[in-house]
Amino acid sequence: MEPQIFVLEDDPQMRSLLVRGLREEGYQAQGYATGAEVLRRVAEAVPDLFVIDIGLPDTDGRDVCQALRAQGINSPVLFLTARDALSDRLSGFHVGGDDYLTKPFAFAELLARLEALIRRSGTERGVEVGGLVLDPAKHAVSAGGVTVPLTPTEFRLLAKLAASPGEAIRRKVLIETAWAHGAIVYDNTLDAYIARLRRKIGTLPGAPEIATVRGVGYSLR
Repeated sequence: MEPQIFVLEDDPQMRSLLVRGLREEGYQAQGYATGAEVLRRVAEAVPDLFVIDIGLPDTDGRDVCQALRAQGINSPVLFLTARDALSDRLSGFHVGGDDYLTKPFAFAELLARLEALIRRSGTERGVEVGGLVLDPAKHAVSAGGVTVPLTPTEFRLLAKLAASPGEAIRRKVLIETAWAHGAIVYDNTLDAYIARLRRKIGTLPGAPEIATVRGVGYSLR
């Protein structure tokens, strides 16, 4: 069976061209206009690869990627964007992206990059982590039927922790993920955000806790 690809692109003309071109190349391609649509769809089926535009009408494509990673979905993600600054490219990798293509691009290059990602991937399908469900469109987290809102920065921090449950995530990595545009962030700022996150997820029934790993950073356990 040919690989399945989810294309998340809000521009209808671009989305149609990509889906049609991928199908002509033998892929099982499906197009979506919003992050919410993709997150609903992956509850039923997880594709072999995602093509995600960063600028979406309902959320940031990087937040969608983090939500997928937080659910244990490790299928490769190729980001599409009109932005070519180094900070923008790095931010995509920090949130779990695997490749980055700047618009406009040649379709042949897109195909070559997708083929390389598929060759390298040996993804395992996962499930939600610790009962947490992250919603990047609403910047919220739910567990046990209870939902609490998060700021975009809190969302990125929690998604990064949830993507590697039980692992110690270094402070530097958390800062680079949550503040991805070159902002100067001090350690006490990170600590303050983590404290707020702890209070928020502490209200969710059965939710995991954020543990301090001395000399390293934090871990979701």
